[in-house]
Amino acid sequence: MAIRNVTMIGEAVLRKKSKPVKDFDEDLWQLLDDMKETMYQNDGMGLAAPQVGVLRRAVVIDVNNAFIELINPVIIKTKGEDIEDEGCLSVGKFRGRVSRPMEVTVRAQDRYGFEFTLTGEKWLARCICHELDHLDGILFVDKSLDKDKYLKNGGRI
Repeated sequence: MAIRNVTMIGEAVLRKKSKPVKDFDEDLWQLLDDMKETMYQNDGMGLAAPQVGVLRRAVVIDVNNAFIELINPVIIKTKGEDIEDEGCLSVGKFRGRVSRPMEVTVRAQDRYGFEFTLTGEKWLARCICHELDHLDGILFVDKSLDKDKYLKNGGRI
């Protein structure tokens, strides 16, 4: 495993749409292991492949000591609304309020290509939505209810 550099806002890769994972092989496993180590090294709750410069639909999440890998994830159901502060390893210190579903059901594959469905509530739902946005080139500051505060403080979207 290796710690990779986290891409920062302003780097083009963060605004591109990721491609589906087709090969469930040692290269993918290495990427996932590296993403996990990078996330933990940076005290994150989640990390998407574009955040380490790789345009593939893969994310790792750890909420409440439950580590999850989602490959080719698709949200299939949402329920409710929850507004909370979010931050991002790729944005820096800025935190802003974002409206997300209170509950999310996602269909994904594991590192071996087996499909599964997962339902998460509150922070897990928020983290899933946040990381899946990264796969489509969307950052939380794009959705932040505090976007004006971010821009006034010199941020660029």
